[in-house]
Amino acid sequence: MKKLIAIVSFLSVIIGGITITNAQVVNTPRDGVYDKINVVDKRPIPYVYVREADVIWSQRVWRVIDMRERVNQPFYYPEVPQNGWRSLTTVIMDALKEGQITAYDAATDEFLVPLTYEEIIGRLERVQTVSLQRNYPPYDYYDTIIQTQFNPMDVKRFRIKEDWFFDKQRSMMEVRVLGICPVRDNLDESGNIRGDETLFWIYYPEARETFAKAEVFNPNNSTQKLTYDDVFWKRTFHSTIYKESNRFDRRISEYATGIDALLESDRISRKLHQYEHDFWEF
Repeated sequence: MKKLIAIVSFLSVIIGGITITNAQVVNTPRDGVYDKINVVDKRPIPYVYVREADVIWSQRVWRVIDMRERVNQPFYYPEVPQNGWRSLTTVIMDALKEGQITAYDAATDEFLVPLTYEEIIGRLERVQTVSLQRNYPPYDYYDTIIQTQFNPMDVKRFRIKEDWFFDKQRSMMEVRVLGICPVRDNLDESGNIRGDETLFWIYYPEARETFAKAEVFNPNNSTQKLTYDDVFWKRTFHSTIYKESNRFDRRISEYATGIDALLESDRISRKLHQYEHDFWEF
């Protein structure tokens, strides 16, 4: 009888401990009807190896993606990260902070001078000297320094550098993005726009691993997960060519303006696609 009482007491202690332990475990509610693991484990589609001898034609172009255009707004929003979505600028800045990708000085687009995250932030913060009036006698003016932290929403454009080439081994035309450069407005002391300010370049093949795990809002189907790597791979964005490789290394804006510059950009774009047609035609 004593042994039975001891066994019952022992089991009561164990069950009670399990109950207390289970009561302390808090299960986080699933935000949806299924666990989202597709994007977390996603890897970028590997590039096909291309031999130099198989490339019979190539052309390098530079484009600008204006995120104020409706089709490009998935690059710009959301302003604040939510539901796993982040703007492209936020994705890039987070990856730079974590050391996943490397930034290069924007003085050239050849990826020559790497920058640290601290150097980038030091360049992106705006320091402005303003004159203010005191709110007490004698109400004189004094100069003060206002330091503005970097806001990802200030970046409204991206420049991309890409190569178009025809691979005779696979008999196909292909385009590969080489670099991406965030661009924001260059403001004077009065807040007036006086041009573009290129922030830094990142090497796109290095950033593909990061972009493949960064989800983009899909307005047509929330179940079909898109990533930034998918957007660039499928070319589901609108851009304007502002430069093609040339002996003078000049941009379109240096010899055409207004509607003529847009027509020249469209001409270069049509020329790239015409090459593919000509290879198949002849």
